Amino acid sequence: MGSTGYPKRAARIMNISGSPVDRRDAMAKAANSDEPIDFLVGDWMSELNMPARAYAMSTGDTAAIGYEPSFLEALEPALPSIVEKRIKVAANAGCVATKDLFDEVVSMISKHGLSDKLKVAWVEGDVVTSTVLGADSSSLVSVCTGGRLSEWPFEPVFAQCYLGGWAITKAFEAGADIVLCGRCADASPIVAAAAWWHGWQREDFDNLARALIAGHLIECSTYVTGGNFTGFIKQMDWSMIHDLGYPIAEISHDGDVVITKATGSGGLVSPATCKEQLLYEIQGKYYLNSDVTAVIERVSFEAMGPDRVRMSAVTGLPPPPTTKAGVTAHGGWKVELNWGLVGLDLEEKKKMYEVQLRHSLGKERLSKLSMLNLTIYGSVAENPRSQNAATVDLRLVLQAKDYKSVSPEELTAPLFNFIMETFPAATYTNKNIRPTQYQEYFPTLIPQPTTMIHFSTSDSSVEVLPPTKTLPEKLVQPSYEPSSPLAVDSFGPTTRMPLGRILHARAGDKGSNCNVAFFPVHDEAWPWVRSFFTTEKFIELLADDYVGQKIERMEFPGICAVHFLLHDWLDRGVTANATYDILGKFISEYIRCKKADIPTRFLELGTI
Repeated sequence: MGSTGYPKRAARIMNISGSPVDRRDAMAKAANSDEPIDFLVGDWMSELNMPARAYAMSTGDTAAIGYEPSFLEALEPALPSIVEKRIKVAANAGCVATKDLFDEVVSMISKHGLSDKLKVAWVEGDVVTSTVLGADSSSLVSVCTGGRLSEWPFEPVFAQCYLGGWAITKAFEAGADIVLCGRCADASPIVAAAAWWHGWQREDFDNLARALIAGHLIECSTYVTGGNFTGFIKQMDWSMIHDLGYPIAEISHDGDVVITKATGSGGLVSPATCKEQLLYEIQGKYYLNSDVTAVIERVSFEAMGPDRVRMSAVTGLPPPPTTKAGVTAHGGWKVELNWGLVGLDLEEKKKMYEVQLRHSLGKERLSKLSMLNLTIYGSVAENPRSQNAATVDLRLVLQAKDYKSVSPEELTAPLFNFIMETFPAATYTNKNIRPTQYQEYFPTLIPQPTTMIHFSTSDSSVEVLPPTKTLPEKLVQPSYEPSSPLAVDSFGPTTRMPLGRILHARAGDKGSNCNVAFFPVHDEAWPWVRSFFTTEKFIELLADDYVGQKIERMEFPGICAVHFLLHDWLDRGVTANATYDILGKFISEYIRCKKADIPTRFLELGTI
């Protein structure tokens, strides 16, 4: 670790997990390497596994596990090096049962004979079921739809809020080596690590804001080192495409931030990868967190050498007095059936199938379904050169509140007994129609809670109060059209090509909202990009997918990006969504494949 005096050298914080399905060997690989690392942080949570585990625990099923077991797989082989190198660990892995995870970690450490060398802490306070159930439900409003909890047609069974990082900071101050959280915000462990390392106070908002955005950049692990990157074809070394390096944030005492990655690993860290990740899952110029509000409208990135990028122009404001809480309810059961459609007359084939399906199900079965969704995915190539190029997916999704209505016993016969009389070449691709549960998710705002820190080496706990200096009123994300736009035909000769040949992009979800942003490969094209991407033009590009949803637009001039926020775009969020795009990622690639008249001079600068 660094010296005990201040200022210290920059803290080196590596994120080794961005989801519950990230690589299990990443923590041990990092800890066992020669890479100098002060902190290993990771996030094993999502709006997919939180509601699912919450509901499972609420049923009283003694076999249900409320934390993420994959964290234990990652931690155990890393323990010897964590002890030897005095690496601090902060993990978002407790999900809805952080105490259970704490007990497992303490037991694991004891098994390895390391109890006298590692102090473990867990943070309590994110489970707020009693707070939500005891509140006036008409006062709790969805941050996505504006609807009230009192009008929600589901019975809440669990509620969990997002915590900041100050409890983690206090746990480190108390000597903890490993800090476990259930649901702190994704970037909060990075804020906490930097605050403890540099001795920052709760009102050092500029420094905290820069650490927050550093955390946002690395919170999704390899998303900032080449994963999900639109420039992957030309800008990455394909000989190492199988081993993308995990990201490191170097955060100095004055809040200066450099993003890099593990030495010798694959992938890349560039201004473009940082821009894309910055634009992922944001809502506008204000990035809200329980410890600080980061103002990111003027953010910029500068390459400082191979795989080293410096972030600038982030400032801080006090945090809001509230935090987001996700309310979980049992939604019901769903089944999916896929059919291959081949060749001509796809819409007519779909129509024939649906008429026959509804007749086969009958009025009584149909009345018990809460959803019957039938969608064609894909299109047939013109004059296709292979059978595969002439085949698309017809996807059927059925939902019901009770299991019996979508059980195999109830549906197998009516779903298949007309196969001999339906459209030409009808072939199903999955007959195993086992129902799966889904949860409904209601995101709302509640006052920030008090948290408690518990330790493996003591029966005493530490109380951490919510911040006292907060925003006096709710911030409104600005939305505006381009000021002084240039005529899009004033840039000289054009070539009709897909927008994605000169545009990077990133999209993501927040509840049922979706955001998407675009920036040019070369900054010289910025005047054209901001003039081209009006809200009206964006809606035109969305075409049939746009059905009147509210859309907000703003610009990030420091990174030459236009950002759109699409309200309530994803139906009912991750778990209940009936589309393939449950995470809101598809829209960026959809728009990038749209053709437009692009100024030829920008294409001549280089494409992706």
